[in-house]
Amino acid sequence: MNTSSSRPTSPPTDRLLGKTIAVGGNTFISRVLGLVRDIVIASVFGAKEEADAFFVAFRIPNLLRRLFGEGAFSQAFVPVLSEYKAHRPHPEVRDLVSHVFGTLGGIVLLTTVVGILTAPILVVLFAPGFFMHYEDKYALTTQMLMITFPYLFFISLTAAAGGILNSYGRFGVPAFTPVLLNISLISTAIWLAPHMTEPVTALAWGVFIAGVAQLLFQLPFLHHLQLLPRPRFQRNHEGVRRIIRLLIPALFGVSVAQINLLTDTLIASFLATGSVSWLYYSDRLMEFPMGVFGIALATVILPNLSRRHTEGSATRFSKLLDWALRLVLLIGLPAAIGLTVLASPMLTTLFQYGELGEYDIEMATRSLMAYGFGLMGFVYIKVLAPGFYARQNTKTPVRIGVIAMLANMVFNLILVFPLAHAGLALATTLSAFLNAGLLYVGLRREGVYSPEPGWGKFTVRVLIANLLLIVMLWFMKGESSAWFAAEVTTRAMWLLGLISAGALGYFCALFLLGIRLRDFKIVS
Repeated sequence: MNTSSSRPTSPPTDRLLGKTIAVGGNTFISRVLGLVRDIVIASVFGAKEEADAFFVAFRIPNLLRRLFGEGAFSQAFVPVLSEYKAHRPHPEVRDLVSHVFGTLGGIVLLTTVVGILTAPILVVLFAPGFFMHYEDKYALTTQMLMITFPYLFFISLTAAAGGILNSYGRFGVPAFTPVLLNISLISTAIWLAPHMTEPVTALAWGVFIAGVAQLLFQLPFLHHLQLLPRPRFQRNHEGVRRIIRLLIPALFGVSVAQINLLTDTLIASFLATGSVSWLYYSDRLMEFPMGVFGIALATVILPNLSRRHTEGSATRFSKLLDWALRLVLLIGLPAAIGLTVLASPMLTTLFQYGELGEYDIEMATRSLMAYGFGLMGFVYIKVLAPGFYARQNTKTPVRIGVIAMLANMVFNLILVFPLAHAGLALATTLSAFLNAGLLYVGLRREGVYSPEPGWGKFTVRVLIANLLLIVMLWFMKGESSAWFAAEVTTRAMWLLGLISAGALGYFCALFLLGIRLRDFKIVS
């Protein structure tokens, strides 16, 4: 009997590793440009009232983008799309795409119009300190929010297009798309801002322009797949109904981290001027490794977990989760250590120019150390949550998300008084670990994930390598005063040398401890 036809169609993990690296490479380019963007913004606007106003005006639609777009919507849409792709003819897949674009577009367009009309109220809700104590900052934030809010409409449709491309293995295009946002913001900060009556509003227009550009960029690739949507609005469409059922609880569950960050912004609006900006700059550096590695890994495993669930292969499903969790420990832990130990050198090298002073760097360092400690928790959420969503189970992550959000509020109240803005960052970190831990326990209880043999030995080896990394970085980084006094090129050379030496030392330690790349190319 020919058994080849009965073999699973899922790609082996060596191909998944290659795809993860490829997506990470594209994301790396975007994140590097993102750092350049933040360097430009820090140099031009610093941590003054104008910068605080823009970061709030951008964060509100950005949160909703995570809800409607790449967050909950993708988690609900990709599993259903994968099932259609596996079991239904192409015309039915195209029909689903058209109805999803019509329904999502209609809902988000209505939300966008309401958001623009209620911008003054939204600023009061999300940054009440501006309204109560900083009248000019409140007015400027409201003005920019009206400009940035349409970004939600365009980027939500962009995320839907990206979900389709990911389901068809075209990971590179969605991973590259955020580059356009960074290019737009850099361009408007440098060339448009000097010509504006209120220079910082140029950044708001940069966000708007980027939303349009990102959507237009992906449409030709959908056309190549013969999936260019013709938007249709029909709530009774079977696939749309299923997506909505999954989406409603996922809207909250998958975006707890973003809600926590927005809560931080709300409380920070009552703190000293600059607190919102300090949290923003530190959060941006924490997002760099999470985007390059964590989001890249989550992007790759969701459609593959969905495919393996569709195939009914529980063993391969569990093995893929195990593979991803080991990668997180291997790469995420040294990244977290690097962020924590090198917080001040990184912030000084990247942002301490122009309007951003030494005091701002010292304050941002405190929050970056708190965020850096939690990087592992954030990345584990990105990997563990798809274990539920791939099986079209959105209720469990919601329950866990509620617990994590309530815990974050309690942590905020406990930590904000002694630690100010850094306490808000630490509270977010603690709630992320709680969220990740409960997701892990839930997968184990449901029998979906069973750790493969060898975890104990693997963990000990990785921990030893990371202890050596801590010692190396701690003694090599030097005093903060030396970094403040150094020239731009000197700082850059020092930081590049530290990161290179740390990475080389870490991987040499792993090699000497017996960990090899082939260990992550085993076909499951």
